[in-house]
Amino acid sequence: MRRIALLLVAVVMVASVVACMIPPSQHADGQTAPILGDKIPPGYRDWTLISVAREEGNLNDIRAKLGNDVAIKAYREGKLPFPDGTIIARLAWSYVPSEVNNKAFGRFQSFVAGPPKEKEGVQFMVKDSRKYASTGGWGYAQFNNGKPGNVAVQSSCLSCHSFVKDRDFVFTHYAP
Repeated sequence: MRRIALLLVAVVMVASVVACMIPPSQHADGQTAPILGDKIPPGYRDWTLISVAREEGNLNDIRAKLGNDVAIKAYREGKLPFPDGTIIARLAWSYVPSEVNNKAFGRFQSFVAGPPKEKEGVQFMVKDSRKYASTGGWGYAQFNNGKPGNVAVQSSCLSCHSFVKDRDFVFTHYAP
């Protein structure tokens, strides 16, 4: 069992190194293509909920995945690969116990979303198969406190998403 865990860690590390070596997508003039530019998509908090997730370990958060109309249509139709124009947003909050709920239940059992995870900010996946051909057709963006995040962090996204290449690099299942 321990060997399998060490092998898995080694695979993730190698994939991360390979992802760091992949150049960002380029415009015809050779300039790096900005992902979403420097603006968060307007109205993204009104997008449809795709699903929620609970991450343990170092992340220790609760996440909501939201999709624009193109994403939701593709999810509902079971369409893979996702069409160009698909945008998926990830919001994350700290995972904290609810004193009020636990008091009502009479025991320690309830957890709720706490403060937003500022370090990770809001993340987006944008499908544009031509613009982001070198990263499976997806561009990745992160905004911290409303400002574009570190490009190096965005460049590392593909290393994890490669594990779900058969699902068009998208982890999240639709939970209607």
